[in-house]
Amino acid sequence: MAAANRVFVGSMANVPTRKASVVGITFTKARLSNPRRPDIAAIEIELLVDSGAFFSVVPASILEGLGVARKHRQEFTLADGTHVAYDVGEVTFAVGDLDATSNVVFAPEGVTPLLGVVALESLALMLNPVTRELLPMRLFLARAS
Repeated sequence: MAAANRVFVGSMANVPTRKASVVGITFTKARLSNPRRPDIAAIEIELLVDSGAFFSVVPASILEGLGVARKHRQEFTLADGTHVAYDVGEVTFAVGDLDATSNVVFAPEGVTPLLGVVALESLALMLNPVTRELLPMRLFLARAS
């Protein structure tokens, strides 16, 4: 695949400014904006690419700064089994030259922002588990007979 078609990401395994004690963790920069408020400037943040997370997760203060509306409340189960409810809204994620809207969880402060699988698929991106690169998905459609 040509380098121009790849979205480059930072990985704990190959970024010298980070400790590489954990291999296989991938970060990417994304521009977040409010699809309903084009008058508010987008912001760029770094997100942990988490193909095991359904929704993306961003600290509430960032989403509030973008004027993102809280659409509904959703219950989640944390890794320790605890059940918690968080508000969910919608943002536009832009990674490289791709952009798409997706649900996002209003997370508590101090939480590492996550780019979840719904946003990845909306962007038509996939995480290569070996190289830890974000790559374009091969998209299929069925043809009507």
